[in-house]
Amino acid sequence: MDFRQIQELIKMINKSNIGELTIEQKDFKISIRQKEENVTQIVQSSPMQAPALAVPQAQPATPAPAGGATPAEKPKTTEPASNTITVKSPMIGTFYRKPSPDKPNFVDEGDIIAPGKIICVIEAMKLFNEIEAEVSGKIIKVLVDDASPVEFDQPLFIVEP
Repeated sequence: MDFRQIQELIKMINKSNIGELTIEQKDFKISIRQKEENVTQIVQSSPMQAPALAVPQAQPATPAPAGGATPAEKPKTTEPASNTITVKSPMIGTFYRKPSPDKPNFVDEGDIIAPGKIICVIEAMKLFNEIEAEVSGKIIKVLVDDASPVEFDQPLFIVEP
């Protein structure tokens, strides 16, 4: 089975309501699964973003949510600094700061990055996608917790060029 045939299989599975397909040949085995959990994560992530956007508006009037005040201050400090660059998620998935649980973080606050340096991993449908820096500079802030779901275009890091 060649790469083109595998791509066609994936397209057909995505268009259908088949949950899993396994094909075994002599020296070859492939399993393709659709996970409904990813859809659930997307639904759960959206409400997490909406309060984060609503909290900065509500913060001056309502200082009551102490847990919400800290995340609200982080974007607030990043907005005035016009000389910073926001690195955003290129996909939906689960954000990881390190290659494996026993390894150190790819980057921490204060680290210097350059284009091509791996800054995090985003898992999408059991595939771990290495995200490389597209800018050079210093990591000022990490905006997402390790092993958290992220949306497309969600801010991940603040970089000072």
